[in-house]
Amino acid sequence: MQKSRNIQWFLCMMISTALVGCATNTTKEEAPAVASTPVTVTTMSKGRLTEYIELNATSVFQRKNVVRSTATGFLSAMNISPGATVSNGEVLFTLITKEAAALQKNTTSNDSSIQFKGEIKIRAAQSGIISVITHQQGDYVQEGDELVTIAEPASSVFNLQVPFELDGNIRAGQSCEILLPDNKHTDGIIGTILPSADALTQAMSVVVKPVKQENIPENIIVRVRIAKSIKNEACTLPKEAVLTDETQTEFWVMKLVSDTLAVKIPVSKGIEQDDRIEILQPEFEKTDRFIVTGNYGLTDSARINIVK
Repeated sequence: MQKSRNIQWFLCMMISTALVGCATNTTKEEAPAVASTPVTVTTMSKGRLTEYIELNATSVFQRKNVVRSTATGFLSAMNISPGATVSNGEVLFTLITKEAAALQKNTTSNDSSIQFKGEIKIRAAQSGIISVITHQQGDYVQEGDELVTIAEPASSVFNLQVPFELDGNIRAGQSCEILLPDNKHTDGIIGTILPSADALTQAMSVVVKPVKQENIPENIIVRVRIAKSIKNEACTLPKEAVLTDETQTEFWVMKLVSDTLAVKIPVSKGIEQDDRIEILQPEFEKTDRFIVTGNYGLTDSARINIVK
């Protein structure tokens, strides 16, 4: 009997030990890890911010000189080519009058008294670049016919088309920036604002003059950047920090409330310039931190991991 009791007591002890061990292992199990998104953060900055208007403009020469034939006859010589630079008074064509041409054709006499050359030199009336040639050597021309057009390089400007609703943002003498197709930039000044608008597009023609003379052909399309508004103490964030919906009507940022948690804050944005956006509302502290990368698709109260 005593032996049987000892066996029962031993079995109870073994079972108790096993149960205690299982309970201990259960309490030592770690809670499941919460997933976090790696992000980088930034803070609010204050500084000068400028909002620009960018419009297309076309290069033109304001001053052009049309050289015309001074008599009726044949162009016996031609001393120019398209794109050539000529000086004031330079001979462009030699013309033989039709009377002289007829006399030379019908006479075989060597008598100098009846020989008549009838040559007329047609000269440039101004210095410039040959932009258009309408007649070639050997052509028969009438008096007053256009022979060539000379463009004056110093008169090169840009014809800017400005929608009428932006009239309040454009004024004569205003500085602007001209962005050329080869990615070069040059400074410009708003010149004459013509008192008429295109009937179809309702756009005004505005002359933009480059501050520095550029060797730009006619009919080159450029972009003209004009300052619309300027703020000297704008509170800004990088564009990557400001998120929006598909319709771009709602905007928000992901603000950190701790090193591991970020919340969604709706914002009202203002001026945009290059890679910065002005935040109008709400007002943030300069020590507030915002997610700048890794924020896409994050929900409100998202777990994060800051990457240094």
